[in-house]
Amino acid sequence: MLYRWESQGFFKPNFDRGGDPFVVPMPPANVTGSLHMGHAMFVTLEDIMIRYFRMKGRPALWIPGTDHAGIATQLVVEKMLAAKGVKRTDLTREEFTERVWEWKEKYGSTITNQIKRLGASCDWTRECFTLDDQLSRAVVEAFIRLHEKGLIYQGSYLVNWSPNLQTAVSDLEVEYSEESGYLYFMKYRVAGGSRDDFMTIATTRPETLFGDVAIAVNPEDERYAKYVGRLAIVPLTFGRHVPIIADRYVDPEFGTGVLKISPGHDQNDYHIARKLGLPILNVMNKDGTLNDVAGLYSGMDRFEAREKLWSDLVETNLAVKKEPYTHPRSQRGGEVIEPLISKQWFVTMEPLAERALQAVEKGQLIILPERFEKIYNNWLTNIKDWCISRQLWWGHRIPVWYIVGKKCEEDYIVARNEEEALAKAQEKYGKSVEIYQDPDVLDTWFSSALWPFSTLGWPDTSKEDFKHFYPTTVLETGHDILFFWVARMVMMGIEFTGSVPFSYVYLHGLIRDSQGRKMSKSLGNVIDPLDTMKEYGTDALRFTLCMGTAGQDINLSTERLTSNKAFTNKLWNAGKFLLQNLPDRSDGTAWDLLLANEVCH
Repeated sequence: MLYRWESQGFFKPNFDRGGDPFVVPMPPANVTGSLHMGHAMFVTLEDIMIRYFRMKGRPALWIPGTDHAGIATQLVVEKMLAAKGVKRTDLTREEFTERVWEWKEKYGSTITNQIKRLGASCDWTRECFTLDDQLSRAVVEAFIRLHEKGLIYQGSYLVNWSPNLQTAVSDLEVEYSEESGYLYFMKYRVAGGSRDDFMTIATTRPETLFGDVAIAVNPEDERYAKYVGRLAIVPLTFGRHVPIIADRYVDPEFGTGVLKISPGHDQNDYHIARKLGLPILNVMNKDGTLNDVAGLYSGMDRFEAREKLWSDLVETNLAVKKEPYTHPRSQRGGEVIEPLISKQWFVTMEPLAERALQAVEKGQLIILPERFEKIYNNWLTNIKDWCISRQLWWGHRIPVWYIVGKKCEEDYIVARNEEEALAKAQEKYGKSVEIYQDPDVLDTWFSSALWPFSTLGWPDTSKEDFKHFYPTTVLETGHDILFFWVARMVMMGIEFTGSVPFSYVYLHGLIRDSQGRKMSKSLGNVIDPLDTMKEYGTDALRFTLCMGTAGQDINLSTERLTSNKAFTNKLWNAGKFLLQNLPDRSDGTAWDLLLANEVCH
């Protein structure tokens, strides 16, 4: 779809009148996406900004683009193949990625055309895609530079794992909701004690008991003081013993005040185990079934094992009770996420976060509304290392090669391409060496963290666009991705360019329904911007969205749209009336008279 304003190049930055450039990097929409009200909101606000400064004569550049959306895109293509009876694993990696590229070429422009339909005055000649050659080169360069500084490392740690997708998931991508389930109460007998010497433990996930490495109580809890220092017998494990310890982390008020420590399957337990030097047991396979550590339950699905285990606890008189309990559900796309020990690549975040904090403190970066500064500062102050590897086939392949016959953790080559990796390996191990590339790809947010400067030519800082338009001016986006995207861009911008990537961050609120509820398909309250534009007009929709207060969520109702449709229609008719009564272009005298009128200035 090519509009006249696009073909005529009306929205390219113009340096004829001089002035400092005004640059806005558009948040790259997922290539799998379809227009929603969040897109309509950012397009409206950014379009207002860019048109205002363009009319003031400043060279204005609004950089559009799309994100390859690793997990989402791979899922879409896998479902498409499944409908034809083909599994991803039936194909080679190269065959599968070829299918994804075919899908992208056919459907990937949908979201772009819908954003154009909103009237976005971007310079579409500069449109970027995160898997473009230029942006991919930037991603590899960023990985190499961080690794050379010792800020990227590989290790086995507890991560959020998606059994269905078979990949690690970022902490920030885990969705939390309330779920009705059960709290299971079961007996752990105290070794060497009488029949009455047992401790009752309450848990929502009894199947993880095979990964227990300790039982913990609060040191001030007098009920269990006599058992601290002794051993407990883990149920259904043929007598496996674990120590009973005291730790202030345990909440005496939750459940029975006794906590089973399963560090291979719980984030809090993991940190306790690391602090106290306890071992870590993993009882689960990556597909969500139990492994050999679970003994007779090995091979069973996690939820199936839960039911079977509880039945066996009842039969052996080790079950106390099961009661309804509402607890947080951690999920990704509806699937329950499992904390799991896995070997992954990480970025050390603390030194990067420190400089991002200083940028706000020194006024180099201004966050609007100001109240979000506290949230930004709090997250960066308590930041964890970033797990950047994903077990997918679609995305930026990690630029690491291993040596055939050598341990991966000890011998690997980081290089810009396979030729460079082979040359390095031959220099170190001889001409007969064989290498293979790490199968993982990088987290999608890793590439989008480079967006403000990779889109302008970095790492080639001699590029005209980079010299003219970087640093950018304003980053406008929803407050819900302050951590996902904004903070990471700030850290990466300072690290790789020495500059904060934008001077201002303007955060808008979320669009809710007329009752203030978050829009969701399950509630049936999603308002489609395309349908809204057909019924009320694009101007009415944009006017409604821009009337909100910065950072505040907006309740969108048909009443507001109807009212604003009437108002924008009046503006439209007033404009038509003026245009119809203006003199002919060739009538210079009439135009001189009009321009002499102060109203026209």
